[in-house]
Amino acid sequence: MIRTNLDAASGIGTESATGQLCRTKGSTGDTLPRFLQIEGRTLKTSWKAGTPHSYHYEVIWIYRLLFLPALVLAMPYYLLRMRRRGGYKKDFQHRFGRFRRLPPPEIGKKRVWLQAVSVGEVLAVGPLIDALQKNHEIEVILTTTTSTGYAEARKRYSGKVFSIGIFPLDFWLFSRTAWNRIQPDAIVLTESELWPEHLHRARENKVPAFLINARMSDRSFARYQKLKPFAKHLFGKLDHIYAASTLDQQRLIQLGSNPITTVATGSIKLDVEIGPRLNAGARAQLQTELGFPTGSFVLLGSSTWPGEEAALLATQAALIDSGIDCRLLMVPRHAERAPEIVKLLEAQPLSWHQRSTGEPAPVDLRIHLADTTGELTRLSQSADLAFIGKSLPPNEGGQTPIEAAGLGIPILMGPSMSNFKAVAHALLRDGVAETIETPEALASRAIELAKNTETRTRMSIAGSQWHTRNRGSSKRIAEGILIDLQPDENV
Repeated sequence: MIRTNLDAASGIGTESATGQLCRTKGSTGDTLPRFLQIEGRTLKTSWKAGTPHSYHYEVIWIYRLLFLPALVLAMPYYLLRMRRRGGYKKDFQHRFGRFRRLPPPEIGKKRVWLQAVSVGEVLAVGPLIDALQKNHEIEVILTTTTSTGYAEARKRYSGKVFSIGIFPLDFWLFSRTAWNRIQPDAIVLTESELWPEHLHRARENKVPAFLINARMSDRSFARYQKLKPFAKHLFGKLDHIYAASTLDQQRLIQLGSNPITTVATGSIKLDVEIGPRLNAGARAQLQTELGFPTGSFVLLGSSTWPGEEAALLATQAALIDSGIDCRLLMVPRHAERAPEIVKLLEAQPLSWHQRSTGEPAPVDLRIHLADTTGELTRLSQSADLAFIGKSLPPNEGGQTPIEAAGLGIPILMGPSMSNFKAVAHALLRDGVAETIETPEALASRAIELAKNTETRTRMSIAGSQWHTRNRGSSKRIAEGILIDLQPDENV
């Protein structure tokens, strides 16, 4: 039974969406039987994939013909990015489908190919992997796209999943090679990943495909509306879509996804174990490690983007001028941006330290640049106030505020949080976060909150309560996937 018992008003989930979704079989163009169990009654429904079989082949061949020239044009940009991030040489052959050849799954087991793009997704799928493998009937093959994501996956899941690799370029030859070597019984994509060739392979091999934690930002929604037939074509290749919020669910349905098999289960990022809030002693030790004196006011820039580091430096200066002993912890979203941030730090008078050097932070430090990967959750616990990155114009969309809320850190965020619209709305409504429109407003409100311990405490408690109340998405999604992998006679 798939149950969502989330915060309905926030748009993260809905208590009315209680039901059980059962598996789907069939090829494109067939009428696909669907079973939906609601309040003890089993309803059999069917829906047409919507377009003729020939149309799907026309679309995939157009995609294949366009892919190579597009890849050639984009290659310099992506090669530069890989070089800046480093680690790209490790298992580079995987990107051409040359994954290590896996033996067939053991008798009685099913193999699930789970794709998580980068570090954030790699961390987020942990509870889902645990839920899928709970009864030892599932072999998880985990792939990722970025070199940093691949490093984090190997560090976190080696020995826990059946195999780890890099997702192939979505060209038919590379995809076919990877499929032949991995031999999945199901594929799982995350958030907004819709790879046409990968999904085509799933349909050709009659392998169920799932999109989990599905998000549809304002920008993506507007783009897909201009390509609605293509969007419907892609969604038609998915057996189930598990949306991160009711807003995302509604948008996906508007774009053509099946309303019966598109359900709001909540965000899997809420299930990531962040541990209890550090006690005073442990928090003091962490601040000492960062070079910050115990008792100082720590401002966190969480997953910052260009322009926001300058705003945080100005905010820190304003806090100091108002008599507050402010220390700044900056964690950029992309560690490879460190050189440009270092230039900003060199142009201002306060002491600073770059974490990636590996050297201990000096005592009585003012600014700590955490240009490392996978440490955000731990380092955040030193903070008294967090600013959420990618939310101040000209940046758009916002980074996730979920971890900061769960850790009980009061949150300030800019006006552009469309990537986490439902979550941001809930946090604002529940008093966990506040919106600031400009860098000047960030400085002004940070000063007010730094001087008001009572308000920060209230925001902290509200954040922890909101996080606890909305967990459980990974278990619900795993239940749905396992149902779809049951033999036909069980349906």
